Amino acid sequence: MINTPDIKIGIVGVSRDCFPRELTQRRMKQVVEECRRLKLPIEPCSVVIETEKDSMAAAKEMVKKGVDAVAVYLGNFGPEGPLTIFAEKLGKPFMLCAAAEESKDTLVEGRGDAYCGMLNASLNCGLRNLRPYIPAVPVGSPSQVAHMILGFLSIARVVVGIKNLKAFTFGPRPQDFYACNAPIKPLYNLGIEVMENSELDMLMLFKSVAGRTKEIKAIAKDMAAELGAGNKYPAKLVELAQFELALMTFFENNLGSRQFGVFANKCWPAFEQGFGFVPCYVNSRLTGRGIPVACEVDIYGAVSEYMCQLASVSPVTLLDINNTVPADLPIDDLCGVERRDLFMGFHCGNTPSCCLCEGCGMKYQLIMHRLMESGKKPNITCGTLEGTLRPGPTTIFRLQGTADCRLCSYVAEGAIMDADPASFGGIGIFGIKEMARFYRHIMLEKQFPHHSAVAFEHVGRILFDATRLLGVEDVSTPRTRGNLYPGENPFGV
Repeated sequence: MINTPDIKIGIVGVSRDCFPRELTQRRMKQVVEECRRLKLPIEPCSVVIETEKDSMAAAKEMVKKGVDAVAVYLGNFGPEGPLTIFAEKLGKPFMLCAAAEESKDTLVEGRGDAYCGMLNASLNCGLRNLRPYIPAVPVGSPSQVAHMILGFLSIARVVVGIKNLKAFTFGPRPQDFYACNAPIKPLYNLGIEVMENSELDMLMLFKSVAGRTKEIKAIAKDMAAELGAGNKYPAKLVELAQFELALMTFFENNLGSRQFGVFANKCWPAFEQGFGFVPCYVNSRLTGRGIPVACEVDIYGAVSEYMCQLASVSPVTLLDINNTVPADLPIDDLCGVERRDLFMGFHCGNTPSCCLCEGCGMKYQLIMHRLMESGKKPNITCGTLEGTLRPGPTTIFRLQGTADCRLCSYVAEGAIMDADPASFGGIGIFGIKEMARFYRHIMLEKQFPHHSAVAFEHVGRILFDATRLLGVEDVSTPRTRGNLYPGENPFGV
């Protein structure tokens, strides 16, 4: 996908001077061989870190090799000071991992004590205010360590993407839509740059590309091919294509100091009167290519979408946690959840076509049509992409800046049901175990807004670890029955 970092991982072996350096060298060579069997883009460092001087040399080599993240490998006990000096100097995401002992026959001359060394390495990271990624079981065989590094690759992709991200906004938010407020300080704390623009800027941008008719026609042709039989309003394609060209031109010209970008754009109510359409279909196309576009100027929604994209390396969407599922709506397979834990995720029409079932199409926004064109044929409210969400595994995720400028987050895994939601928009039925309690004691209790980013696979592990690695301490997940949330009434369960 475009707008997504390709991650190159370095690996640096460390050795304490009272242990044989050769032990780390031999063990790291085996790890590198296992990484290459997994086709990991691994760059071994020729320097084994024993001293502070080695730390500087290793950092210099890793920078020269262009690594984006690094695995610090304790082949034996390891030198806690030099290894953290290296991590501090390098300034990139890093993980700590270590070698397990190989055999009862090597526990005298060949024992490495890396299990012990990990404790001191972790402690020294704290002394230097460094935050390493430490796997759930960080000490293992060469094959096990290689799989740890494989897992770290996805986590590093999220972190690197976020720290090189720019959020473009065209606002302000719709009236009485405080839910999409976006304190900027927490975004800066994450390393995200923000470029705020007005809806008038967007209109001027749209008009500025009107003369590029050849490009507009090519985009409109591509839209028609994508929609196929779902092209219900073909007369709208030229305007929508012009809008897509405007957004892409702005994106390419304004990344500035950053490599990646997302949009959080206003889409109602004045937009329709000014532009003559709704932007949902264009939003879906950009998101499908790798540039998430959040509705209603929801900056944290756009960032959340991007994190889901980085975790899954696949198109994602942003949906309202929208409505309950009527008891008489038939669902053949509840995927192991109770009906009380079902809900519908909905939005007007911003979900990429590849994330919808066959038969999706471009339609009009029903709610806006009632308000803006009541009794008339749809015109300015045309431009949604509507259909049923693709059934299968899913992850919902939200990163949010609170009113007092703290960062908090939630992540939950579940399934999108293979069932007809019998409604309009881009919509699907979600089932997440213990969602009813999670909704009450996390989403409501912690005052999360109504938008949630949605990935179309299970990426909870990656998002949880990446969010923590970014420094977010408050990451909520669903709790099993009997495991009460703070403040949950034990007499009311």
